[in-house]
Amino acid sequence: MFFPASITIPILVLLLLVLGYIGVPLWAWSLYFALILGVPQAPFWSWILFGAIAVVLNLPILRRATVTVPVMKGIKTLNLLPTISDTEKAAIEAGTVWVDGEFFSGAPNFQRMNSEPYAAITPDIQAFLEGPVEQVCRMATDWEIHCRKDLPPDVWDYLKQERFFGMMIPKEYGGLGFSNLAYSSVMVKLASRSFIHTATVGVTNSLGPAKLLLNYGTQAQKDYYLPRLAKGEEIPCFALTEPNAGSDAASITSEGVVFQGDDGKLHIRLNFRKRYITLGAIATLIGLAFKLRDPENLLGKGENVGITCALIPANTPGVIQAKRHDPMGVPFYNSPLEGRDVVVSIDQIIGGVEQAGQGWKMLMQTLAAGRGISFPASCTGVAKLVARVTGAHALVRRQFGLSIGRFEGIEEPLARIGALTYLLDAARIYTCSAVDRGEKPSVVSAIAKYEFTELTRKLVNDGMDILGGSGICKGPRNLLANIYTAIPIPITVEGANILTRTMMIFGQGAIRCHPYIYQEVEALNQGDVSTFDRALWNHIGLVVRNSFRSVLLSLSRGLLARSPVSGPTARYYRKLAWASATFALLTDLAIIALGGSLKRREKLTGRFADALSWMYLGIATLRRYEAEGRRPEDIPLVHWSMQYAFTQIQQAFEGIFSNLPVPGLAPLLRGPILAWWRLNPIGTLPSDELGSLVAQRLQTPGEGRDRLTADIYIPSHPDEALGRLEQAFRLSAQAEAVFKAIKTASRTGQLPPAKPERLVDAALAAGIITEEAAHLIREAEVARNDAIQVDAFTPEEYHQGSQVTPSPNSALSALIL
Repeated sequence: MFFPASITIPILVLLLLVLGYIGVPLWAWSLYFALILGVPQAPFWSWILFGAIAVVLNLPILRRATVTVPVMKGIKTLNLLPTISDTEKAAIEAGTVWVDGEFFSGAPNFQRMNSEPYAAITPDIQAFLEGPVEQVCRMATDWEIHCRKDLPPDVWDYLKQERFFGMMIPKEYGGLGFSNLAYSSVMVKLASRSFIHTATVGVTNSLGPAKLLLNYGTQAQKDYYLPRLAKGEEIPCFALTEPNAGSDAASITSEGVVFQGDDGKLHIRLNFRKRYITLGAIATLIGLAFKLRDPENLLGKGENVGITCALIPANTPGVIQAKRHDPMGVPFYNSPLEGRDVVVSIDQIIGGVEQAGQGWKMLMQTLAAGRGISFPASCTGVAKLVARVTGAHALVRRQFGLSIGRFEGIEEPLARIGALTYLLDAARIYTCSAVDRGEKPSVVSAIAKYEFTELTRKLVNDGMDILGGSGICKGPRNLLANIYTAIPIPITVEGANILTRTMMIFGQGAIRCHPYIYQEVEALNQGDVSTFDRALWNHIGLVVRNSFRSVLLSLSRGLLARSPVSGPTARYYRKLAWASATFALLTDLAIIALGGSLKRREKLTGRFADALSWMYLGIATLRRYEAEGRRPEDIPLVHWSMQYAFTQIQQAFEGIFSNLPVPGLAPLLRGPILAWWRLNPIGTLPSDELGSLVAQRLQTPGEGRDRLTADIYIPSHPDEALGRLEQAFRLSAQAEAVFKAIKTASRTGQLPPAKPERLVDAALAAGIITEEAAHLIREAEVARNDAIQVDAFTPEEYHQGSQVTPSPNSALSALIL
C-alpha cells in the first residue's frame, strides 16, 4: 500500500534534507535511492542499472578498480590537487591541527572547542608580574629609552639578574621555567611600557638559540649554553633573513662547507650575509641558518645536505657586527650580520651531525608555536594601553563644555578599541593554553600573527585620532606616538602580513587542516590506491553534507544548528556553524575549480584566510565568556566583538562569491547566491547603541575597566604621563555629579549661563554645592588642565635631541585644540 503522491513526495524531500544535513554514508544513500525507485514502481531495467552502480560504489574492491584508479589518473593529468615542494611539506607538517580543523569540517564540534583549556595566571606568576616586571617597568620610561636609544645599563643588568632572558628555559638549567601563558603575560605588561622591552626580551625567549636548543640540541649543548643564556651571560640572536631571502626564507644563500682540518676533525667554513637580525649588533651567540654542502661526503649525507642551524660565537674570526639598522627610529637592536670564512667545529650544529640538513624543519616547527605567543602578547599589551589611555582622555578632554567621550564620533573608535581589546586577550589566552597543553597549531599561529598585528594597528590609529593634537606632539607626556611609529615593525617580521594572509593561513591551512586533502595528495604521490579511495569517497560525502548544511543553515539563519550553550551567545554558535559549512563548501569548490593553481590566486586565498581567521577569533571570544563565568557586564563586549567578526566573515564570503571561477557555477555564485547573501547576511556591524555601551565602559572607573586592561603597567605617580592622566580621570569622574548639578542650576536660571567650571564660586555661594564639592571640582580642574597639556621644547632642547625631559616651564605650554 502506497501513500498518495501529495504525501509521499514531501516525505521523500524531508528525508533527503535530513540525510544530507547529517551526512550519511554511501550505503545509506543507496537505500534512499532504492526507496525512490520503489515508490513509483520503476521499470525493471532501472533496477538493474541502479543495482550495478550501487554494487560497484559500495564494494571497495570494485570501486577502486573501476572508478578510483581512473579518477587518480584524471587528477594527475588535470593537476587538480596541488603539488607540494619539500619546503612546503616541512611547513605544512610543522605543528599540529587544532580547533582550526573543525572549521574545515563544516560541522564544528563546539563541545570540544569549549572544553579546550583556558588557563589562568598562577599566584607565583602574578607575584612575578607585580614584583620584577613592575620594577623593570618602573626603572625607565619609554621616552627615556627612546632618548638614550637603548635601555639604561641598570635595566640591562636587572633583566639579566631576574632571568628575563631565560623565562622559557627550564629551572634545571637556571631559567624560570615559565609556561607560554606566563611568558605571554610578562610580555603584555612589558609591551604596555615600551616596545623596546618586548623586542629585547622577546627574541631571547621565542625564535632563538634557546628554543632550538631545548627542542633539538644535544645534551652537551644544552648543559653548556642554556645556563649561560638563562643568566644573560650570552646574548643570543638568530640570523635567518637575507637581502634576497625575506619571506621566502627557504631561498637563503648563506653557505657552509664541511672540510677536514689539519687536526683531523671536521669543521664548517661559513660565508653569510644576513639582515634584520634583532640583537645582532650586541649578540655574543649567533644562531645561524645556512645551506650546508659536503663536497667530500664526510658526513655521509651527500653533497647538498640542506638547510642547517648552528651556533656561532660572535667572537669567532670572520664574524662582522659593525653596524645596526634604524627601524623607524625605534631604538631596539636590529642589525646586519656578515661572516667571511668563519670556521667552526661540526659540533656547533644544533643537535649535532644528526640534525645536519634538518634546519628548515626545525625552524618551521619552532615558528609554528612561536608566532602564536610573542606577537599576540605584545599586541595585547599595546591594545590594553590604548584602551586605558583613550578612555581616560575621552573623559578628561573637554570641548564645547562636554567630555569628548560624549560625542558619538569619539564613541565609535572607543567601541572598537574596547571590544577588540577583549577579543584579542581572549584569543591570546586561548592560544597560549593550547600550546601549553602540547599543541603546535601552525595555522592558528599564523592567524594570530596576522590578525593581532593588523587589529592593533587599527586600534593605535583609533587612539591617535582620539588624542588628536596630544597624540602628534612627541615628548614624555605622549603615550602613543612611539607605539604608532613602531607598529609597522611587527607587521613585517616573521612572515610579512601580506604573505601570511594570502599564502600561509589558507594556502597551507587548506591542505593541513582539511580532513582529506593532505591524505589525497600523499596517496596520489605514492600511488596508494586504497588510501586515496577511502579519502576521496569520504571527501565526496563531506562535500555533499556541507552543500546541504550550507543551504539549510542559510535559509534558517543558523537556527537548525545546535548550540552547546543557552542564553545570549547561543545564536553566535549557530552562526559559526553556518559560516563553517559555507566556508568548507567554498574551500572544496575552490580546490576543484583551481586545483594546484589555487595557491597562486592570492586575492581569493586572502579572503578565505579572512573568513577562517574571524571564525577562530569568534570562538576564542565565546570561550573566554564561558571560561570567565558568563559575566553579565561583559555581554556588550561579546556582542560587539561577535557582530564585528561576522561582518568580516560576510565581507570575505561576498568577495569569494564574486570571484570564484567555478566552471558552470560562477554565474550562479556571482548572481543569485551573492544577491541572497546580501539580502540575508550572516553579519552586520554592531549598532550605535551597543557601541555606546562599550565606549562608556572605557570611561567609567571601576572593576569593569580595570579587568579589561588588567596586568599592564600603570604608574601611580602623577609625574608620569599615564599616572597623571589616571589621576585626572579619577578626579574628573568623581566631579561629574557636581558638574551636572551646576549645569542644571545654570539651565534653570539659578546660576548665570556659563561653563560649569566658571560657576563654582557662584554655586557654592548659592548653596547648590558644598565646600567639599567645590574643592573636588577645583582639584579636578587643575588635574584635568595638567593632563591635557603637551610637551614643548626650547630650540636648544629640540635640536639637542637627547634631552630626556623638556624644560619645566615649557611642559605646560599652549593647548592644541
